[in-house]
Amino acid sequence: MISGKIRKEFRFFNALSDEELQAFLGFCENRQIDAGENLWTEGDQDNFAAFIISGKLGIKKKTEFEGKYMIVGTFAKGTVLGELCLLTKQTRSVTAIVLEPSDLIRLSNEDFEKLMTEYPMLGLKLLRHIFLVISKRLSRSTERMAAIF
Repeated sequence: MISGKIRKEFRFFNALSDEELQAFLGFCENRQIDAGENLWTEGDQDNFAAFIISGKLGIKKKTEFEGKYMIVGTFAKGTVLGELCLLTKQTRSVTAIVLEPSDLIRLSNEDFEKLMTEYPMLGLKLLRHIFLVISKRLSRSTERMAAIF
């Protein structure tokens, strides 16, 4: 059932065989999270990526004013967040808050490393997808910065 939902919302997963998708899901945790909860908080040490199947999340960054945040993005179904934490051991640089009740697939850094060892071609496909996501986000950020100046 979850494999049908994830195929519907993520073009990337349509490129995987049924066996590859089932292998991927075997390394993941499905979670439903209520609106108002933080998925992670700036400074957290946890290392996982979240694939949004349904719902909406906001990304906020602390400002220099005590207790104040700036929303830097909102993300809905079909989006992966926290993908850099699969590749690094750095602390979270932003807070992710659930804006609408959300259904997520979580992939931890440890499980990603196991996936890479057990299914190297699947891991390579996932890495390519992550690099594509990061590249698109960097390009959009660069365009926004250029529009300001």
